[in-house]
Amino acid sequence: MLRMVFLTFLFLIVAWSGDLRNGAALSQTIWFSGYNWVIRSGQGAPGANTWVADNIWVDRHGHLHLKLSYHDGKWTSAEIIMTQRLGFGRYQFWVVGRIDRLDKNVVLGLFNYPTPDVGPDGTNEIDIEFAMWGTETAPPGNYTVWPSKLGSERNSKSFYSKLGGDHSTHRFTWTSRSIHFQSLHGHRDNNNYEYAQWIFAPETYNEFIPQSSLPVHINLWLRDGQPPSNNKEVEIVIRKFKFTPHP
Repeated sequence: MLRMVFLTFLFLIVAWSGDLRNGAALSQTIWFSGYNWVIRSGQGAPGANTWVADNIWVDRHGHLHLKLSYHDGKWTSAEIIMTQRLGFGRYQFWVVGRIDRLDKNVVLGLFNYPTPDVGPDGTNEIDIEFAMWGTETAPPGNYTVWPSKLGSERNSKSFYSKLGGDHSTHRFTWTSRSIHFQSLHGHRDNNNYEYAQWIFAPETYNEFIPQSSLPVHINLWLRDGQPPSNNKEVEIVIRKFKFTPHP
């Protein structure tokens, strides 16, 4: 009976995820930072990537590892999706890794993404991404808000960063009327050593700011499926994810 309930639960997860961006499927689950996450596998967008469950694991300290790896003659990526939907509040990620030195074809994403009942791709998404999108001189940091309604423009801000070490904190505080992005040196809950920030507060907030609860995604992938230009594997660690509901 318990097995049947569990399988039904996984079926419902797959159902609300649709085809999961053109073909990739959902496989096993992991426990990280107090939440259950599903590991992605198979082929699918963004960027025509191959998603492999072996590229995701949680170590004995409870830290999440994501890896871009090369095996069986191809490059493979990593993504997890929270099974729970979260609403307005502060989303914080403690990252370990030199995200300011990622290869020009590598993308690290920390973001919300809509389920089919909320909206299609290109809507209802709040992104923190580290990527140079194939251009070595591009700023590696990117904050983006996708509108709540299809047809409205997305809004974004890019920024340069130079970390003093491997540890950095990245967060966004989402309310019905605004989204406040922040990036800071070190791992912290306060606002000390902030090196980038952006407040997005449009007058027509209902049109440009997502208003529905959304699951969190964390991924490490390759732009357009292109291998790293330096041909090196990449590993990023998320020491902790923390959500604080908006009062």
